[in-house]
Amino acid sequence: MQNQISNKELAAIRTMRDFLMKNGRMPSVRELMKELDYKSPRSVSVILHNLIDKNILSKKEDGSIQLIQYEIENSEIEREQTVKIPLLGIIACGLPILAEENIEAMIPVSVKLAKPPNSYFLLQARGDSMNEKGINDGDLVLVKQQNTANNGDIVVALIDDEATIKELKINIDNVVLIPRSSNKSHVPIILSRNFMVQGIVESTVPMFNDQ
Repeated sequence: MQNQISNKELAAIRTMRDFLMKNGRMPSVRELMKELDYKSPRSVSVILHNLIDKNILSKKEDGSIQLIQYEIENSEIEREQTVKIPLLGIIACGLPILAEENIEAMIPVSVKLAKPPNSYFLLQARGDSMNEKGINDGDLVLVKQQNTANNGDIVVALIDDEATIKELKINIDNVVLIPRSSNKSHVPIILSRNFMVQGIVESTVPMFNDQ
């Protein structure tokens, strides 16, 4: 049971959650102030500190905020055999993929999808390079973390400081990351055989905007 979450705090949680789903990251204090139509950043700071005290948010080492309790209104979801999976924001090549700095939120996912004892993470897809595989802009993809993959797997790779989702083709001298898109402006990426995947896409969660 949560410690008495006020209506203002609940509104802030919903706003942060919606912002996270649309933008793939948590809002800044000023962005949250604008979204909530507050006049002062202090009002937002007070709410954030209260939510940190209630273990709904946590502060990361870089000072940014992480949403650690995603489902507030329906705490019964925890009884449905779920495991909390990290939703990653922007990933830098210099950091381990599941470094604290990369994690924006912890989201409950059914153990039927995220099967223990494997490790998983969630990414928000950007663009239309894999729309022919049912992965559209804004969708969440559930990724099983592993460093190997087979020909034809949909993989997550770190290329030029960005996580990219592509189909893997393994050749004798190289590997190719192939887009599967109706937009023919996307081109394959050719890499050496030393290339290492970050994980394999296991499932896609379509995200629909209300607008």
